[in-house]
Amino acid sequence: MTAKGGEGERQVSAADVDSSRATVLHVDMDAFFASVELLEHPELVHRPVIIGHEGGRGIVSSANYAARRFGIRSAMPVARALRLCPQAVVLHPHYEKYRDASAEVMRIFHDVTPVVEPLSIDEAFLDVAGAVRLFGPPARIAADLRARVRRETGLTCSIGAGATKFIAKLASTRSKPDGLLVVPPERTLDFLHPLPIGAIWGVGPATRESLERRGIRTVRELAETPRQVLEGWVGPAAGAKLHDLAWGRDARHVSTSRTDKSIGHENTFGADVRDVGALQRELLEQADRVAVRLRKGGWRARTVSLKVRFADFTTITRSRTLTEATDLARRIHEQTVELLDAADLRGRAVRLLGTRGEQLVRAEDELLGLWSDQEQWRGAETAADRAALRFGRGAVLPAALLERPADRERLADGEG
Repeated sequence: MTAKGGEGERQVSAADVDSSRATVLHVDMDAFFASVELLEHPELVHRPVIIGHEGGRGIVSSANYAARRFGIRSAMPVARALRLCPQAVVLHPHYEKYRDASAEVMRIFHDVTPVVEPLSIDEAFLDVAGAVRLFGPPARIAADLRARVRRETGLTCSIGAGATKFIAKLASTRSKPDGLLVVPPERTLDFLHPLPIGAIWGVGPATRESLERRGIRTVRELAETPRQVLEGWVGPAAGAKLHDLAWGRDARHVSTSRTDKSIGHENTFGADVRDVGALQRELLEQADRVAVRLRKGGWRARTVSLKVRFADFTTITRSRTLTEATDLARRIHEQTVELLDAADLRGRAVRLLGTRGEQLVRAEDELLGLWSDQEQWRGAETAADRAALRFGRGAVLPAALLERPADRERLADGEG
């Protein structure tokens, strides 16, 4: 592996790397939404570009790497992004274009191997062990994939290759943008242990800060912490998972049976609603219902989406992918309120409102929220679950729901 200059500590593989046992690939499209938009605006390729809506509380959906050098990131308010980089060009998102481009990229993946596990619209795992006899070692397969994606779509991607999903995903992140990093099994710990603890799945800002206060700043220091100590800090399951990941252990396989499940709830109002406060209260109740169903099913949602249908029956949907999957109503409600604000309704009458949790993952597979300020809300919400089980739903409700509109039809839908 050789380090190269670029954004952050970008790493790419040497040409002679032994990839024979690094048969799990993680392919991640580079600045996907922005890259798709720039196909129609080649004159902007070298300028900072933001995908989002100016004005109001518009949120950055994506930004190209020229913009990211100024500190611009997804989910940042567009107004703040423009303060960081006043010369940035703002382009409005076109989600149908992104879906079409994603379908084309996924088709290319399936031409190489049937063992493809999409994670989102712009990333997927591939197991290429069965493709080696046809196409050569994994490094060559990955290089050919990158070349074909660029040739057939005009887009670039970064690929990580390793013996496990965890290492492959870490490698693709380190190779961005437009890179390839292969981590042979025998080099796994050499690659993994110098990384900061934030590289470990499930170690978010709050977790990282708490570990650093305990003197743990690198994955090596985490690995060298006795499992029993970690379990004492975060519980047996989370401690065991942290310890395994710190040693590069990940037993999960690339799965083609994964389905894009979702859990949602939507309401059609008996009379059209213009009052933003009433809409926000409605979103709070929907968030509560969705979160309860997520917890009952043992799911967490990586993406939260909002659906708004206006009085003239035009419909918009907005979504946001979270840094950590959630099953908490508070977190879901925060996101849908921000999405509603960003939609800039301009006083339009709303006929239907909906909330949905998407890209579901099993709760036991996620290492989340360690030492997070969300944990106090998890305790409150699970206590409400127990009260509802004993006394019926409505025994415990957020105060904001004590005054709620009654003139509506309730339409709940299940997993899709």
